Amino acid sequence: MALLTPEEIGGYVLAGGKSSRMGRDKALLELAGKPLVHHAVTKLRRVCRDVRVLSDNPELADFAPIVPDLHPNCGPMGGMEAALVHSVFDWNLFLPVDMPFLPSAFIAGWLRNWLPEERRRGARVRMFTVDGRPQPGFCLLHKDVAPFLSEALELAEFKLLPVFEAAGRELSLRQELLPEARLWNVPMTDFHGTRGNSPGEDWCTTTDAQDAAKHLWFANLNTPEEFSEAEQHLDALDT
Repeated sequence: MALLTPEEIGGYVLAGGKSSRMGRDKALLELAGKPLVHHAVTKLRRVCRDVRVLSDNPELADFAPIVPDLHPNCGPMGGMEAALVHSVFDWNLFLPVDMPFLPSAFIAGWLRNWLPEERRRGARVRMFTVDGRPQPGFCLLHKDVAPFLSEALELAEFKLLPVFEAAGRELSLRQELLPEARLWNVPMTDFHGTRGNSPGEDWCTTTDAQDAAKHLWFANLNTPEEFSEAEQHLDALDT
């Protein structure tokens, strides 16, 4: 049976972007009759002890408490910095608001299988590479990473991956960790959820529809065309 107790980590929805290619705030776009921010918050509440939305849009406070950027208009890095400064947890999970198809079962299984190992090894950054492309928007960060984000923002360096790599390298040296502990950026492999036996546990396993839509799990909905495609896969949502 799946373990459904949320982990002692903070959960943060990245929802502070300008949505310029979409033409309106993506967080409030409805997919299957529910705003994207609802889908993201629901997923994180299944696995995290506390969930917040990284945005300065007061409308999003209806879904979870909001945390505004300390450095506005700096993209996802600004939100991550604000989250790590705000959080009372050592570990914090970030989920982009426009990634509605990543299954809750995948997220929960990843955390519960790998978080204890990361704690033992000392890695401070965890993320995935999908089809050869790094996915730093969906990641697990330790609060130790916060100063590296702040420094990069002060220098107007907004690309996440180089900052994650620098943080992992420096933190591993400080803690005298093995080189492999610097940055855990691993290819996404096949995943099968654990089926629950109680009401409300349907999300604990991936469905046939989700498996068929695996190409959308890490897809960001940036344009009206991408949103239209997403509407053809509503059966792959678990929220």
